[in-house]
Amino acid sequence: MKQLLVRSGNVFLQEVPAPTVGPKNVLIQVKSSCISVGTEMAGIKMSGLPLYRRALKQPHHVKKALQLMKDQGFARVYKQIKGKLDAGLPTGYSAAGEVIEVGSEVTGIKVGDRVACAGAGIANHAEVVDVPVNLTVPVPDGLDYEAAATVTLGAIAMQGVRRTNPTLGETVVVIGLGILGQLTAQLLTASGCRVIGTDIDENRIEIARANGMDIGLNPKDGDIVERIVKLTDGHGADAVIITAASPSSEILAQSFQACRRKARVVVVGDVGLNIARSDIYAKELDFFISTSYGPGRYDPVYEEEGADYPIAYVRWTENRNMEEFLRLLARGRISLANMLKEPFPIDRAEDAYAALRGTGQKPLLVMLTYPERAEATRPALQIAPPAPADGRIKLALVGAGGFAQGMHLPNLQKLKDSYDLRTIVSRTGLSARSAAERFGAPNAATDFKTVLDDPDIDLVLIATRHDLHAGMTLDALRAGKHVFVEKPLAMNEAELAEIEAFYRDNPNGPVLMTGFNRRFSPAVVAAQKVLANRTSPMIVNYRMNAGYIPADHWVHGPQGGGRNIGEGCHIYDLFNALTGSTPVEVNAMSIVPESKYWLRNDNFNATVRYADGSVCTLTYTAMGSKSYAKERADIFVDGKVLTLDDYKQLTVVGGSGGWKGTTMQKGQQEELAALAETLRKGAAWPISLEDQIFATRISFEVEKQIAL
Repeated sequence: MKQLLVRSGNVFLQEVPAPTVGPKNVLIQVKSSCISVGTEMAGIKMSGLPLYRRALKQPHHVKKALQLMKDQGFARVYKQIKGKLDAGLPTGYSAAGEVIEVGSEVTGIKVGDRVACAGAGIANHAEVVDVPVNLTVPVPDGLDYEAAATVTLGAIAMQGVRRTNPTLGETVVVIGLGILGQLTAQLLTASGCRVIGTDIDENRIEIARANGMDIGLNPKDGDIVERIVKLTDGHGADAVIITAASPSSEILAQSFQACRRKARVVVVGDVGLNIARSDIYAKELDFFISTSYGPGRYDPVYEEEGADYPIAYVRWTENRNMEEFLRLLARGRISLANMLKEPFPIDRAEDAYAALRGTGQKPLLVMLTYPERAEATRPALQIAPPAPADGRIKLALVGAGGFAQGMHLPNLQKLKDSYDLRTIVSRTGLSARSAAERFGAPNAATDFKTVLDDPDIDLVLIATRHDLHAGMTLDALRAGKHVFVEKPLAMNEAELAEIEAFYRDNPNGPVLMTGFNRRFSPAVVAAQKVLANRTSPMIVNYRMNAGYIPADHWVHGPQGGGRNIGEGCHIYDLFNALTGSTPVEVNAMSIVPESKYWLRNDNFNATVRYADGSVCTLTYTAMGSKSYAKERADIFVDGKVLTLDDYKQLTVVGGSGGWKGTTMQKGQQEELAALAETLRKGAAWPISLEDQIFATRISFEVEKQIAL
C-alpha cells in the first residue's frame, strides 16, 4: 500500500506492506484523510531540524536515549535513532473509509461499514489503517467521507468547548481562527453562546462570521483586550478558548486580561504557558488544559484494550466526542462551508503540502483521497530479489521493535556468514520495510503467516511483546521451522505445557532456543571454566538493580507478564548454567509495599536450591538508583569468590582465572553464534529444552509465591 511519510522537512510516498488487523481493531480501507494544517506542518518543520535541535525541543526523548546508551552503547543507539529518522515518520491522524476486516474480539462493527477514525500513528495518511475500536466511529448516512475525515479535529474542538463548560448567553472569546478555532466557534454558537473570535487573517474572520460567529476582531486593528472589555460592557469575557499556536506566552496573558472576574481560560492550542500570578490572582480565574479528543486519550487500557468508560461516570469520552461531532455535521449544525477545497489524490500529496507552505492565502483544510487498488491490501512486499543463501541459515525476524533493531539485527549482520536474513515482519508496514531496507532483508511483511508458509525459511526469530511468544513459537514449530524466541518462552503453565507436549509428540522436532543470553556472556563462560572442577556446592548471590518502571507500563500488564516472568527468568537460566544441576526447591518473598508505587513482582528475593546442594539467590529490585550498576553476582565455592560485575569483568579471589572487557557484554551475539553452530553442524542444542523449561517454570513458582 502507499503511505505518506515525513523526512528532513519534506513529505514523500512509500510503498509498504498493508497492516493486518489486531484482535481488538478494525482494518479500514481509507477513502479520505485530513491534513491538520497546524500539527502536521509543525511536525514536518521539526523533521527538518538537525538532530541536536530536535533533542533540545524533546527532552523526554533525550532522557530515554541516554538510558539506552548506558545499556547498549552510544554508537548502537545513535545508529538506531538515525535509522528510524532516515526511514521517514508516519503522519496524519484523522481519516474515514470502509471497514474491510474486523478483529476477532470486536463487536458492533462489520465489514462494509463506513467509519471515521482518529489517532496519531494510527489513522495515518495511508491506503489501509489498523485502528483500535475506541478510535473508530460510524459515519452517519448522508455524510460524505471527506467531511467525516475531519472527525479528529472536530473532537479536539469539542473537548475544548466541554472543558469550558459554557452556558446559554455567555460571551466566549476564541483566539485563533484556524480550523480548530472555526469549529470551536461554531460549537459555541450551537451551545447558545455569544462568540467573539480573533485572528490576524481577515479571510479567516470572514469565514467564521459566515458560519455564525458574532464578532470578529483583528489584533492589527487595535488593542484586543480593550475591545473585548468594551464589547462586554466593561466586565470582560465569561470564558476564553485558545486555539492559536505560538511559543510566546503573550496570548495567554491577553486571555487572562480579557476575562471578567472568576472566568475560565481553556488552552487547546500549543502556546507558551508562563503565567504571571498578577494576571489571574485578583480575578480568581480558572485555568484549564484541554487534552486532545477527550477522556480516554493516552490511556492504553481505553485506546488499545478497548475498555470503555461507563457513560454514567464519563459522559463524553473521546469516542463519544467523535461520534457527536459527526452527528452535528450530518445534521448541518456544524458547517465546513468555505473551508473544504478541492481534494488532492494521494499521488499528489506533495502538492497538497506545497499549498500549505505557500506565501499566499493558505487553506484551512486540505483533504487527501485514495483510489481503490487491490494491491493496497497486500501484507507482504518484496523490496529486492534475495541473494543466494550459500548454505547459510535462511532467517525471518518477527517483531522489529527497538530491541530487535538495536541488538539482534546488528548482531545478525556481524554473523552474515552464518545467517541469511530473508524477511522482517512487523506490526506496521513502515517499520517492516524500513528495518528490511536498513538491514538488507529482501522481504517485508506485516502478516506472520507469510513466514510460516514460506518453504525457504529455516529459522524464525521472535522478538514481539511477551504475550505472543508461546503462540508464535508453537505455530512456527508446527510449520517445521526452527525457533529462536526472546524471553519469556511462555507466560503461564498452560502455554509451557503445550510446548512440552509438542516435543513429547515430536522428540526430533525443530530446534527451540529461548533468548537466555547471559549464559553466553564471555564473563559467564570464564566463570564456568573456573567452576568446572569444583568439589562442593555453591552459593550464588545475584543482585539486579533493575530500575523503576511505572505500574501502568505494558511490561507489568497482560502483554508483559511482569518483571519476574519477563526478566527474572534470565537469571534462573543463568543459575541452571552455573550449577549444571537440576532445581529441586524454590522459595520467594517480596516486599509488602505500603504504597502502590512499588510492586511485589519487581521487588523480591527468590532462592533456588539445586540437586547438587547449591543455593542460588536472586535479589531483584526497582527501588535502587539508576546511577548504580545494574547487575552483580558473587559466587562462593571451594575457598574462592568469583564476582561478576555488570558483565564487564569477572574477578576471582582465592584462585586463578577471570575476564575483563571494554564494554558490557551480555552474550547476545554469542548466543546467535552458538545457535548457528547447532543448525549448521548438528551440534547439541545451545540450551537444552529441559533447562529452558526449568527456568520458565521457576519464574512461575516465584510469581505464585510473591503474590501471596
